[in-house]
Amino acid sequence: MNDINNWQKLAEYPTNLLAETHAIYLQNNGINVQTQLVDLMGLNTGGVLWVAPEDVEQAKALLNNIDDTSQLADDDLVDHNDSAKLQ
Repeated sequence: MNDINNWQKLAEYPTNLLAETHAIYLQNNGINVQTQLVDLMGLNTGGVLWVAPEDVEQAKALLNNIDDTSQLADDDLVDHNDSAKLQ
């Protein structure tokens, strides 16, 4: 698992915070995750999650079950462009 070629790209996020939060969620559910953050001179510009090939389907299923809007009362507050791009 140490060889970078064994990792498979799972998702891209528009912010570091979303990438890190979802990585922790996956780790808490038994998925081995590596996070690649894109940080240009202090800008919170995004991140990519990488997982082992055997964990891809389970990780996708876990991410698809996240309801990002359940805590918001007004749909106008939801940024629909602020979600993961699953591979």
